[in-house]
Amino acid sequence: MSDRSAAVTRETAETDIEVVLDIDGDGDATIETGVGFFDHMLEAFAKHGLFDLTVRCDGDLAIDDHHTVEDVGITLGDAFAEALGDKRAITRYADRKVPLDEAVASVVLDISGRPYFEWDGEFSQPSVGEFTSDMARHFCESFAMHADVTLHASVEGRNAHHEIEALFKCLTRALDDATRVDDRRSDTPSTKGEL
Repeated sequence: MSDRSAAVTRETAETDIEVVLDIDGDGDATIETGVGFFDHMLEAFAKHGLFDLTVRCDGDLAIDDHHTVEDVGITLGDAFAEALGDKRAITRYADRKVPLDEAVASVVLDISGRPYFEWDGEFSQPSVGEFTSDMARHFCESFAMHADVTLHASVEGRNAHHEIEALFKCLTRALDDATRVDDRRSDTPSTKGEL
């Protein structure tokens, strides 16, 4: 693993989670959450962001997918914050749009140290397999709050599978852009001197 890596665990009465993240990876993924479509989205997240990512989650899926998706978002956000450390020389900002057939997602983010989430859009179907569609929005919010990023996200389309997949790919491409090292910079990209 590179210097920009982290291993984070989270254990509650609802979930037991392990996340291993290498920001400067090759897009390798080992994902086991118990929710097939969510696994597929996290694999796409790793592949399209070129992040090496391991996620293992034992959640209370007998109830529903809420705690699993939310807590993975929390733990992955914590891992990003830890892996980025003082955020020295990162690009910091990113703005991406990603289409998937009729669907298009937009993400604008700032690795700011100020967690904030803004959302626009609705999903066309209530679920994809055992994954509740609105949990994609909630995943993004949970991630943003724990990664300490400002995240504005939106989606539109006619097929929830496409909308959600475009959203995950868009988020990870924006994160890849914003976490890239700017060779012109050696300091933290803030007039305050820290993020």
